[in-house]
Amino acid sequence: MENKEELFAIVRKLRIDCAIRQKKGLHFIVSSVIVWLGIIVIHASSLPMESKNMYTFICSAPLTGLAMLLAKPLRIDFQCKDNPLTNLGIFFSINQVLYLIIAMWVYAAIPEKMLMVYTMIFGAHLLPYGWLYGSRSYLILSVLIPIASLLIGLFFEPVVLAVFMLITEIGFCISLMIENKKLLEKIKAEAAR
Repeated sequence: MENKEELFAIVRKLRIDCAIRQKKGLHFIVSSVIVWLGIIVIHASSLPMESKNMYTFICSAPLTGLAMLLAKPLRIDFQCKDNPLTNLGIFFSINQVLYLIIAMWVYAAIPEKMLMVYTMIFGAHLLPYGWLYGSRSYLILSVLIPIASLLIGLFFEPVVLAVFMLITEIGFCISLMIENKKLLEKIKAEAAR
């Protein structure tokens, strides 16, 4: 039983280290704000739906590069090479790529619903980061985004969904900044004891 408790304590420390050094993935969420701005511009245009969908995929491609560029000014350790849970975070992201195959099918079969499915996949992929970073924001949004995307996507034009996502991602950034501040305050308080 002691070995199990020791293992949990080690994993907990690694998760906290990851959350602090990567600021709970704030650089990726800030990057997604930029991506959703681009998606709004695309879906507000008069392009045919198939073109809008193709440009949506293209617009999303630079997300990791943007996050890498934003990591330094945000003082985030992008790679956290000495923390083995970083590889788990990468695995969580790669997992989302497999689900994009569904969005690609919708792109061909029901183009006007592709953004809805794409957004649902994006939202659902946040769930494991809730555990990794010990974040309520990730947990709540991993459920809220897919459900809201379904409802908005069924009854409104895709541009409305893109605006919803932009607003949600901005709120997500603010929420993560608050979580990061509270985490640092908690760590400082524990260190002062």
